[in-house]
Parts: sequence; structure tokens; C-alpha cells
Amino acid sequence: MVDTRTPPARQMDITRPAAARIYDAFLGGGHNFGVERSFAERIEQELPGIGAVYQENRAFLRRTVEFLLARGVRQFLDLGSGTPTIGHLHEVACRRTRDFRVLYVDNEPLTVAHSKPLLAGEPRADILRADCRDPASVLLAPETQDLLDLNEPVGLLMTSVLHFVPDSDDPLGLVEAYRDALVPGSYLVVSHLTGTRAPDAARTLTDFYAETSDPLHPRETSWIDKLFGDFEVLPPGATYLADWRPDPGQPTSATNRYHLLYGGVARKSGDTGIPVQSINGG
Repeated sequence: MVDTRTPPARQMDITRPAAARIYDAFLGGGHNFGVERSFAERIEQELPGIGAVYQENRAFLRRTVEFLLARGVRQFLDLGSGTPTIGHLHEVACRRTRDFRVLYVDNEPLTVAHSKPLLAGEPRADILRADCRDPASVLLAPETQDLLDLNEPVGLLMTSVLHFVPDSDDPLGLVEAYRDALVPGSYLVVSHLTGTRAPDAARTLTDFYAETSDPLHPRETSWIDKLFGDFEVLPPGATYLADWRPDPGQPTSATNRYHLLYGGVARKSGDTGIPVQSINGG
């Protein structure tokens, strides 16, 4: 049983850059405002070529989803998803199979409002407004219960979300709560900002994001490794994203300018799991 505090509901604020819309701006999407585009331009001036890091994360998401689909996973829970555009999870799944279900989760109200019409024509995907720091609000939500069967394996994605969770919210305990709720055969996908190999670039990004609604908390790779707990980390292991099963002919971290995103994929084995209802003491 995990006792979680309920975070306050996030309010809409279009006067400050928001992480989801910054990401969309770097991907070339249209669901952002001038404040995010200006912010992205300022970062690019300070860290030339930094946009490739955002592209790298989206490419990692695509490769991991294809990897899980090939292993029979057909339902996905994407925490801190942002706006589902520009090759997001359901688009990747749709190219491989018609048998899939995707629930996106984000706590930023405008991101969810923009996402609803984008997904209106896709009955296999939906978005839930909830805060991933409150597992009960995610796992016990009617939208989750209607779309996903948590008694069956799930692909849980936490890509570029945990570095927005401060230490005071116990991100390690948070991920453990989600891991405990998954049944055997489920998978955990993580990517996280790190300054282990690029401390100056990570510090610059952190300074910039301090101006936004979503401050950054980069962490060492040894800390990120702990997020997988007792799950089996699959080859090639936790690594810099460009080195995780790169496409043929694609660059690896050896040629990347910035080494900032680290993660991997892990599988839950065993024959027991904590019932979802116990997340909130039910």
C-alpha cells in the first residue's frame, strides 16, 4: 500500500512557457505560443543544436513503442505525455496494428484541451487530465478503467517527465508505486535528463527552465538506474538514448553534440502484483 499526497490542480497559465508546449515547439508542432517559441529560440542561441535532444527523445519513444509492439504489448499508459502530435505513441502504434489502446496523461489544462479534439476521431486513444505524482488519480480514473485492462500487461512510458518531479515529491517512491501496480509481463520505459556527461549543458537548461512553469531536476545516471527497481532491464541496458537500439545508419551518442538524455526499457517478471485499488488504500 502506498500513501500518496494529492498535488494541487495545475492552473492554466499562458504567460509562462510550459514544458509540453516547449517540446512541441522544438518538434515543429503547432500547439504552442509565441512565449514558447521565443523561449526555444533563446535556448538554441545559448546551446546551438539543442533541438536535436528533443528530437532524440521522440525517436526513442518511437523505437521503444515498436519494440513493445513486437513483443505483443497492445496497451500503453503515457505519463506526462504532452500534446499527442508529431509522431506520438498512437501514430506509431497505428502503423503497426489496429489492435492497440493508448491513454495519455498530462496535468497541464491547455495541453489536455488541445489534445481532446486531436484524438476525437481515434477511439483507441484518449487523454486524461491528471497529475502523475498522484498514482491513484491516474490508475483509478474512469478513463483508465474504461480504456485499459490493468489486469493485463501494459507498456508504461515515463519519457522526459520525471526530471520535472522534484526530490521533495519522492520520484523513486513514485515510480515504485506504478511498478507495483503493473502485472507481470508489463514494461517500463524511462528517459530522464542527466548532467553526468554534460554538466554545463544540463546546468544551462536548468537555468532556462527555472523561468517556466516546469523547473528541471537533472540527475546522475546512477540515480536513474534505480528507477527500474527489480524489473529486468532489457538489452542494451540503460544508456544514452541515441545508443538504445538505434536505427541502421543513425548516429549514436559517440557523434552527438549533447549527452543529456538517458534511459531504457525494463520488464516485470514474476507471478504477483499489487492490486491497483491498493494504491489509494482501497
